[in-house]
Amino acid sequence: MTLRRRDWLLFTGWALTGAAYLLALLSVLSIGLFILPVPLIATVVLATRHDARRGLPGLVSSASLPLFLLGYLNRHGPGTYCTTSTYGGSCTEGLLDPRILLAVGALVLAGGVTLFLVTRRRTAVVRAPSPRTP
Repeated sequence: MTLRRRDWLLFTGWALTGAAYLLALLSVLSIGLFILPVPLIATVVLATRHDARRGLPGLVSSASLPLFLLGYLNRHGPGTYCTTSTYGGSCTEGLLDPRILLAVGALVLAGGVTLFLVTRRRTAVVRAPSPRTP
C-alpha cells in the first residue's frame, strides 16, 4: 500500500471514529452507551498504527457529518412544512434553513481536508532528502 493511500485511509478512519463519538454523544440518553465501545475500540486500533497522527485532521472533518444530517432533516425548511394524506395531515414548524447548515458543514469538511493536506505536505517536505552539495 502506498503512503498516499495509507494517509487517506487513516484520515477516513479518524473521520468515521469522530462521527461515531458524535453519534454516541448525541444519543447518550438512548443508545449512546451501546455505541460508545465502537469508537473507543477504533481509537485504540488507529492510535496504535504507525504514523496515525497524520490522519487526525479527520476528526475535524467528522464534525461536518451532524451538520449534513441536520441539513437533510430540515430539507423542507425554513419555516413550516405540511403534508397531507387520505387519513389526515401533519405540519412541522420551526424548520431551519438547510442551506446554512450545508454551507457550514461543507466549510468544516473542507477545513479538515485542508488541514490534512497541509500537514501531509509539511511532513513530506521534512522527510524529503536534502540534495548533497559537492
